[in-house]
Amino acid sequence: MKKMVIALLVVICILSMVISYKVYASSGEALLESDTAGKLIEIKEKSLKELDDYIEAYGNETYGFTAYILNKIRFLSIPLCFLGISISAIFQYALGIRNMGTRYKGFFAMIAFVTILIVCQVLPFIFVVVVKFGRS
Repeated sequence: MKKMVIALLVVICILSMVISYKVYASSGEALLESDTAGKLIEIKEKSLKELDDYIEAYGNETYGFTAYILNKIRFLSIPLCFLGISISAIFQYALGIRNMGTRYKGFFAMIAFVTILIVCQVLPFIFVVVVKFGRS
């Protein structure tokens, strides 16, 4: 009896997914594709304009591209490193209560993520100081 109920529920779930997909696809697929393409083109143009601004500010294509990449890394490193720090804190303080090996792994991972965060935040500043004031 339980197997019949579970099989019936699975069939109902699959049918509801198929029906909802068909309704969604028929109602706004063309509108969704054109809107997404427009947004992608807009994001691409914005990124290219920002890259051109960096190239103009640094006076060289290589330096401008490097500064652009370092700036993107600086922004992306913050959430990724905080996520890594929180996961390593879970390993150190929650899972490492009973196992010292897990506690050490969490501690060393936390030190690594903090070091990566500091390097990713300081490296663009060092690059600006060296390129802007070191070249002239």
